[in-house]
Formats: sequence, C-alpha cells, structure tokens
Amino acid sequence: MASISSYVSNSHYCPRWKYDVFLSFRGEDTRDTIAGYLYERLTRRGIITFQDNKRLEHGDSIPKELSKAIKDSQVALVIFSKNYATSRWCLDELVKIMECANEENEKTIIPVFYGVDATDVRYQSKSFAETFAKHELKYKDDDEGMQKVQRWRTALTVAANLKGYVFPNGVESDCIERIVDDISSKCKTSVSYSHKVMGIDTQIEKVESLLEMEIDDVQIVWICGMGGVGKTTIANAIYNKLLSSKFKDACFLEGIKENKHRMYSLQNILLSKLLGEKENCVNNKEEGRSLMARRFRFKKVLLVLDDIDHRDQLDYLAGDLCWFGKGSRIIATTRDKRLIRNSVLHEVETLLDRDAIKLFNQYAFMENVPDECFENLTLEIISHAKGHPLALKVWGSLLYKKDIIVWRSALDRIRENSGSEIIENLKISYDGLEPNEQEMFLDIACFFRGKEKEKVMQILESCDFPAEYGLSVLIDKSLVFISDHNKIQMHDLIQDMGQYIVKMQKHPGERSRLWKTEDVKEVMVDNMVSRLNNTLLSNF
Repeated sequence: MASISSYVSNSHYCPRWKYDVFLSFRGEDTRDTIAGYLYERLTRRGIITFQDNKRLEHGDSIPKELSKAIKDSQVALVIFSKNYATSRWCLDELVKIMECANEENEKTIIPVFYGVDATDVRYQSKSFAETFAKHELKYKDDDEGMQKVQRWRTALTVAANLKGYVFPNGVESDCIERIVDDISSKCKTSVSYSHKVMGIDTQIEKVESLLEMEIDDVQIVWICGMGGVGKTTIANAIYNKLLSSKFKDACFLEGIKENKHRMYSLQNILLSKLLGEKENCVNNKEEGRSLMARRFRFKKVLLVLDDIDHRDQLDYLAGDLCWFGKGSRIIATTRDKRLIRNSVLHEVETLLDRDAIKLFNQYAFMENVPDECFENLTLEIISHAKGHPLALKVWGSLLYKKDIIVWRSALDRIRENSGSEIIENLKISYDGLEPNEQEMFLDIACFFRGKEKEKVMQILESCDFPAEYGLSVLIDKSLVFISDHNKIQMHDLIQDMGQYIVKMQKHPGERSRLWKTEDVKEVMVDNMVSRLNNTLLSNF
C-alpha cells in the first residue's frame, strides 16, 4: 500500500442544495389549487420540494428556517396570485429569494402567474396597486417601512420580468407538466449522500450498461453485496439520474426487510406513487398483487426495491415482468445472492486501496495531511477495513481529532476483532460513546429510524436525555444522519449493529428494548413485563 499522504483527497464533496425547489405562494389563494397540484407532481417525480405547511404569518419578518430553506434550494417557484401582495410575509420571502439569486448565480427563479397578468405584477397595477396603496399608508410615517415597501416593489418588478408560466383561466394540467419537466431538467438531481464514495462511478456505469436503456423490453437488474458496501448508494444514484431524463413515474421503495410481514403496506406505497391511488387502497398482499398486475401493464415505470432478503418480497412487489409496461426498469438490491434466479446481476466490489485511503482521510483528517506518526496506524486500520466503505467512514469519524493514544487503542480493538463480522468491528464506534449517547443510539436503532426528528427529540428529552447534543454527537460519529425530509436515518448495517447489542441479552424478557412483535408476545406470555427497563414502543 502506498504512502497515505500521496492519496489525500483534494475534493471534499457536499451536496450543493438541500432542496430542489422552494415553493412560494399565497396560501389562501392557491394552497388547494395550483400550489397543491404542483407540490404533488414535483414530489411524485422525486423532486425534493420545500413547502411551508405550518405557515403562521405573524411578526415582522420570516423565520430563520424559511430563510435557510430559500438559501438551500436550487429553484424558487413563485406563484403570483391576485392576493399575493396582500401578504407581507410573501413579499419578504420574495425579497429574500431575489437576494439569494443575486448572491448565487446557480439559483433559478421561475414565476407563475395564476389568474393575474404579468404586467400587473411588474408595474404593481390593478389589484397590486390597491394593495400597495394600503402598504404605503401603513408605513407613511416610518422611513424603514417605506424602504421595505420599495424593496417589495423592486422584487416584484425583477421577478415579473423573468421567463415564467401563465395560468389565466385556472389550473391546466398540460402547463403543470411543462413546469415540472422544466424544473426536472434544471435540477441536476444528485445522489443523496453526504460524501461521495470513492471509486463508485465505475460501478454506477456498469449497472447502467446492464439496464440496456436503449431496448424496449422490461428489465430487472440485481445489485448484490455485503451490508455497507454501497448497494443503496449505487441504486440511488442511478434512480436520480434516470428519473430526471427517462421516467416520469418512479418509486424508490425502502424498508422492505423491516416490512416483510406487512407487504400490503409496501404495495400501497407503490400504487400511490405510480398510479396516484389513495393511500391504503388494498388490505392484503394477494389483493395488492392482483391490482398491480392489472394496473401497471401499460405504464413505463422505474422501480427500485432496496434491501430484499426473501424471494416472496420480490414476488409480491414485482412478481412478473409482464406486470409492467414496455421500457420499464426494476433495480433490486440484496445481500443474499441465493435469491437471484436467471437475472442480470452486478456484484458490488469493495474499494481499491487508493480509494479506501481517500475515503478514510475525508473522515479522519478532513483532508489535512496527517502527521507522519499517524501514517502507519492509518495504513493498518485501512487494511483491516478490507475496502469496506462503511467501516472506513465510521472508523475515520471515530478517530477524528483524537490523539495517538486513542488511535493505538482503537487499532488494538480492531486487531482483536480481525476476522469477525463487520458488525463486531463497527461496535468500536458505539463503545466510544458516553452512556447517555449509547442509550440514545440504541433507542434510535430499535425504535426511531425513519421517524420525524422533532417528534423523536421530544420523546428523548422527556426521558431526560440531552437530545440535541446527543444527536449532534451521533451525527459527527457517522452513526446517524438527518434525511432531506427531516427524519432521523441510519445505515442498515449501523441499525443491525445497534439491535445486535440489545440482542446480546439473550432472553427477550431481559432485554432493555423490544421492537419485534414476536418478542413482545413471548414476554407477555411469560409474564415477564416487569423485568423490562424501557417502555415498549410499537406504534410510534
């Protein structure tokens, strides 16, 4: 293995935008019409859209979280309606949007004129003139207020001069689709992971070639490999790329393994995403399979089935290629090669030494060339990871800013577990947490993965945990992350590690946490509830 300093990465990748679209609109005018339709179509296309659903227009300025959402969005979609200018909140939003556009050349603003003429917005005439007369009357003795009114006028004029879309007579579905297509092409949708995994581009290209997009047949491609090696990352990258260029109807279906006893709930998600069916339209998996086989036949879809661990899951979610319309593509990921029968397969390779060093450096040194005294330790740690991306990421995060004594201690633990399952090696990161942080981590692994951050924080704080601080530590250690929809997430293998720690208390009645229905039933039958330390959470 070569010297580590020669491989320090010069490109620290972070996603440029948190949101694809910020949707600005006057709620009373448009929430249940054009704004609602646009939001629904954008999200169905996988375009991450910020919509302020808790809008309470009080106070003199928009809150910090809205300002941040504007700044973190690639496209601002502004819907001008008859009463838009009556809302000082909307006008302040527009000023902030225009300021961000001036600061960041990459931000795009798309105006939509809904039941108003662009010239009325541009010159503040007709209903806009009446509204601004009231604003000026309100602030006539306030110099700062009058300056604000002038900023509103300028923002309206500049925005209305931009190329946009006109809805003179209500909502038109064709125009909605054109807007969504326009935004889809502008948002070069990127892979949703916080650091680009080294060496993954070649594997993405291999899977793309196996999909054979040039032919009209229905194709399924499997991505197979050990946990944490990058299967989901590859599938996600391809999904986003094809979604923006080849498919209008698509679904990335996660949580398959966790919902294997509730297949109909996953079928409902597919029917909702791909057909626009209401939620909970089927009540059992046989009904769902029958409905999907009938309704998908003439629909070209892109479907990703992530983390399949039993053949039945494929049978009930994509039972036969004849279910789907011509040109459809299905990507399935699994750790178990035995599930794959007569299908195209890509086996994910572990990282080459060069890429492994670069990835570890990103997390352990944040791109700074390490002291020579760390070099040999680093090379040995990397050799024990055997090119496993998740191990490199977690170990690097664990050792960031730690002194050489901690590094040597961690390496001793890694040596002890040499040849063990990767979960045992990842457990080193758990052992490095404070007791409260360990408890938080186990709660998230057993109960709260995929749940809204705000609700989880409330529950943890009610248990006297320093929740915000603890969460920040877990994020820094690469054990959890916050998704685009503000939900707490973790890698499958990290969750497996947390649940493995709890399961080491062999009998369910002696465990600190129960999350599986069968374990809860066993404990109830054995009348051992009083021996549990933590509350059982089943329907959160």
